[in-house]
Amino acid sequence: MAEQFRSTEALIDALADASFDRPPALVSNAHVTGLGVARALDAHGVPVIALDRAGDGVGGDGSGEVGSDGTDGDGTRRHDGLAPPSNAVDFAGAVTYPLDDLDGFRGDVESIVDAIGREAVAFGCMDEWALAYAEADPEGVRLPFAGIDTLDDVLNKSELYATCEALGVPYPETYRLEETADAATGTPDADATVDEAAEALGFPLVVKPELKRDFEEAFGTNVLAVADREEFADAVAAAREEGIAVMAQKRVDIATGRDHSLASYVPPSGVEDALAVVGNAAVRYPQQFGTSCLVETADEPAIESRALAVLDDAGYHGISEAEFVYDGDRGEFLLLDVNTRPWKWIGMPVAAGANLPMAAYAAVTDAEYESPGTEPTRWVYLRDYLALLAGDDAFWDRLSPADWRRLVAGDFEREGDLTTGVYRPSDPGPAAKLFETEFVDRDYYCAC
Repeated sequence: MAEQFRSTEALIDALADASFDRPPALVSNAHVTGLGVARALDAHGVPVIALDRAGDGVGGDGSGEVGSDGTDGDGTRRHDGLAPPSNAVDFAGAVTYPLDDLDGFRGDVESIVDAIGREAVAFGCMDEWALAYAEADPEGVRLPFAGIDTLDDVLNKSELYATCEALGVPYPETYRLEETADAATGTPDADATVDEAAEALGFPLVVKPELKRDFEEAFGTNVLAVADREEFADAVAAAREEGIAVMAQKRVDIATGRDHSLASYVPPSGVEDALAVVGNAAVRYPQQFGTSCLVETADEPAIESRALAVLDDAGYHGISEAEFVYDGDRGEFLLLDVNTRPWKWIGMPVAAGANLPMAAYAAVTDAEYESPGTEPTRWVYLRDYLALLAGDDAFWDRLSPADWRRLVAGDFEREGDLTTGVYRPSDPGPAAKLFETEFVDRDYYCAC
């Protein structure tokens, strides 16, 4: 367990006094997803260093002074993430947030690697961190995923949907808009004006960016739902003003509880050697549009084959989640997005027998990993699941009395087919931190 979340300089000093018998993993961010990755790696003896921005949103300056920057006299920083208290994390500390200063982020990471005294392996657990490691490409850091050009091709919605079209993979009806074509980076040309898209799709519809990171910075979300022609025109005009290419997409009548994703690690050798598990987001919180809080393994070979075909066409290797929704009107699964990084329920495939982080780590180090085979598994994020039970009268509990007994007793860690996102009696620090931060008057900056 990391005894404290340190400022950048304090972390460098601590690492200079440590020794590592294998390359440590740099895991960013340091919240629920980072916790899942840390636990997956720690299970195989990989040392983990959790890196994140401090609670006030900036990296530590190492001054050692108590002040408004949150640095305590011993070089610690305020941080509300759940990974640092875990037994799976050896050290934790602040770095410059890459969206604020990519060069500063690169410099911090390179200084950390210098202090370690050997190379490290990077795991970006949110888009901004994964892209930052790829774009900054810090010296001494091994990347267990494809480079920035391939990442951009997969994450670019124009490219992704063009690939789907070519491969015959169903996706939501989408139009690239002429009004923002000047900002487009994808190869497909615009195929509709605002008026033409509105006529074809009707309302409500959704406005999505070609590349979501700039859109999120400008609008605070990665998609905008618009109810009428005026809202649609205003959203597109705002995107044009920001220099962001957008598209209009049919609002899918999603079947609740039928969202599926392919969780996979594709090695550099290709999709034929992929390690993959299909997961069904059986319960979300909130139910219609929230994040996953109960995910179950599923037997959907068509989803696996379609997702791997898209990844193969893009030449992508690394960890990814290919998200599909079920369109009741069309009676088929539609590919919505591909996340080229770990995600919130990364612990589900790990518990099922497909330790994706360890497979990725082994591919770029001397370590060895072979999956023992996968078994049916369920993953629950109790904080959201309990909130749903308490606040939604229409929701019926999907866990059995035996599940609840195993959860309370801690027996789920040794028997049964259920695992958790945070709560584990053998590693109590993260759950204790969640209780601590849940009832104070401040919000952590990221839900994942």
